[in-house]
Amino acid sequence: MAPFYFAYVNSNFISFLIFDTQFQINTMKYLPINKQLFIKNRKNFMAQMKPNSLAVFNSNDIYPVSADSTLPFEQHRDIFFLSGVDQEESILIVFPDCPKENLREVLFLRETNEHIAVWEGEKLTKEKAFETSGVKTVFWLQDLEKVLAEMMAYAETVYINTNEHYRAKIETETREARFTKWLLNKYPAHTVAKSNPILQRLRSVKDQIELDLIQKACDITEKGFRRILNFVQPGVWEYEIEAEFSHEFLRNRSKGFAYTPIIASGNNANVLHYIENNQQCKAGDLILLDVGAEYANYSSDMSRTIPVSGRFTDRQKEVYNAVNRVKNDATKMLVPGTDWAEYHKEVGKLMTSELLGIGLLDKADVQNENPDWPAYKKYFMHGTSHHMGLDTHDYGLLYEPMQANMVFTVEPGIYIPEEGFGIRLEDDVVIQEKGEPFNLMRNIPIEVEEIEDIMNS
Repeated sequence: MAPFYFAYVNSNFISFLIFDTQFQINTMKYLPINKQLFIKNRKNFMAQMKPNSLAVFNSNDIYPVSADSTLPFEQHRDIFFLSGVDQEESILIVFPDCPKENLREVLFLRETNEHIAVWEGEKLTKEKAFETSGVKTVFWLQDLEKVLAEMMAYAETVYINTNEHYRAKIETETREARFTKWLLNKYPAHTVAKSNPILQRLRSVKDQIELDLIQKACDITEKGFRRILNFVQPGVWEYEIEAEFSHEFLRNRSKGFAYTPIIASGNNANVLHYIENNQQCKAGDLILLDVGAEYANYSSDMSRTIPVSGRFTDRQKEVYNAVNRVKNDATKMLVPGTDWAEYHKEVGKLMTSELLGIGLLDKADVQNENPDWPAYKKYFMHGTSHHMGLDTHDYGLLYEPMQANMVFTVEPGIYIPEEGFGIRLEDDVVIQEKGEPFNLMRNIPIEVEEIEDIMNS
């Protein structure tokens, strides 16, 4: 039930009387993160800035739906990466060479008070902001222009934060973009630099604290997957499976899905980004599950394919095992120094061999293939691996060699519309200094026999 309230107004104040509701402190579901992570991240960022320069980072907007409805708030990953601040209307400025020591790291927050605490939940106080971020100097947002004017007077270069991710398609002007427009108009004499190239490199190599958070997200995903293995049977609906995942994620301190889930039964699996999740699962079909829980804004990204009836047919098993072999062999290639583009060419060779083995390609198909669209692309048309972390498709410069502590997905698939099913298998792995990567999803069932045993236990 929505809260019932009325307002009493006089010349001095407005007081609200609230009935039939309870208000809880608006804290995040996840447990506190060690602020040393954010202190280290800022230090690493500032070490790569030009002399006598400052950089500005904004939180995201809360986006409207209609009337007074809004979408759930999602923090801009860059300000979170550098401060741990996870609320709207927040700004971080770093200025390592500032002559005033107290202005070298500054947070600006929306001022909180008892009224806001009652109506929206508790916001960060200056003390809590320090506990979260390690930033000692915290101002309320209304002081921004005055303090920024002083800082800009000392600075020669200003770093702006633009989204240059290779998958980005931006149609809505962000809070960051609006602020940048205002800043450059107000201070046109400053040299402008970009934060993104620095962040692309920093965010792509994970700290151990970050790896632990991603592992937590993967562990929550495992709980969801094991739950649905005991739930799926002929006649269930795709959205019911989605609901089972959501239940398990939320009860384990996740906000929910790290990305829009794919629950694709039968031929739906041959639509790569099928998200309707509104069809009934039929006996004999497979269900392709591409889901992942988030935890503390960090993503997981899992794909599994399971039989509605609890048993794979011989043909389904043959194709499934072919995909799994490609995944296992591709994973071994993810080592320091690997070139992303060359890696995908090698995975293409692995997939071509498997498609020949299961009769989907013949030698003539391969001999006559178009080099720009090899024969295997008919059945495996997407990439095999992408960076993962704070974003599901995380920051990382694909033209630079892979490094230890980068996290990548490994997700080959074979899609056969004429046979009515598609199979994708995906794990998240951490590149190691030496040897094969560490599989963050090592405990999530993937072998045919294990899946069948659990579904029939």
